[in-house]
Amino acid sequence: LLCEQVIGRGLRRVGYDMDDNGLFKPEYVNVFGVPLSIFQEVEEGGEAPPPPKPSTQIESLPERATLELRWPNVLRIDPIVREVFSVEWDKIEPIALDPAITLVSADLAPALGSASNLAQVQKIDLESIPEEFRLQRLIFQSARKAFEELRGSYKGSPEYLVAQLVPLLERFYNSDRVQIPSIYHSDDVRRRILLALNRDLLVQHFLRFVIPGNSERFEPVFDAEFPIGSTAWMRTWYTTKPAIPTIKSQISHVVGDSAWEGYAANLFEKNPNVVAYAKNDHLNFQVYYLWNGARRRFLPDFLVRLSNGKTLVLEIKGVDDAQNKTKRAALSAWVEGVNQKGGFGTWCCEVE
Repeated sequence: LLCEQVIGRGLRRVGYDMDDNGLFKPEYVNVFGVPLSIFQEVEEGGEAPPPPKPSTQIESLPERATLELRWPNVLRIDPIVREVFSVEWDKIEPIALDPAITLVSADLAPALGSASNLAQVQKIDLESIPEEFRLQRLIFQSARKAFEELRGSYKGSPEYLVAQLVPLLERFYNSDRVQIPSIYHSDDVRRRILLALNRDLLVQHFLRFVIPGNSERFEPVFDAEFPIGSTAWMRTWYTTKPAIPTIKSQISHVVGDSAWEGYAANLFEKNPNVVAYAKNDHLNFQVYYLWNGARRRFLPDFLVRLSNGKTLVLEIKGVDDAQNKTKRAALSAWVEGVNQKGGFGTWCCEVE
């Protein structure tokens, strides 16, 4: 039994080179220098097997931890359609606010010198300005007012609607579409008071140019068991193919499956815009896509960390057929979904 276990371990395949018939080439091993004929009968005669090719050990180097690349393991990207609002900014008509016809409500008059309209206010004590005159509070109150006007026809989440309205109204209040033909435009406190007292008028004017629409976003679904992948976790493996030693990669070598990949690795090593890279070989970085009704895996060629902080997923283009176009569409959706989700840095993709 011990002999069988030792032989079994020794006969594990090291190389994956194929012959002209597309079959793996035979490999040979000596077990503690004992010929295999002791354990089984071997026919006499025949040619001696060729010596095994030298193999290269491909490993992740802990001392290069600064060159580690990480990625999310995504099982699929779900498209989610949400109702969104946009503003036709170029069509917004200017609205002028006149302090002389802006009435001061009774509850605010004491804080404004008991004036009946805003043009009569000569001096404003900043310490007596009510809380509601803060610009951010004004914007939130305006968003609430706009929400009450829109929620009857809006089918989505109320929270998402308010989140859309706040930045749109903030841009509107700070635009040249709101005109103040007096000294109030140069005095921030007076301007905020004028905006607050005309809030309902401004909101009604703004809503005339708001248009609804649909927007599709991508939501990644992560692998619950292995949500994160890393070059640091690659298992050591061996190859008899030509292997190029690396400097900018946590993986010790790049295996040149094609001349283009070896050329690309050489460019990465010399390019100052490349901080780190790794060939996607035994890393298990994969993008799933559907083809002919079946779920398949796409393994892009390289992961490249750039000096601008982005991580590039690079595919060296082969045949530009329908299936490869489907792969690239899945990769684009992967990048967009991961970027929208956040927390994994900024990703981009390219096909060369």
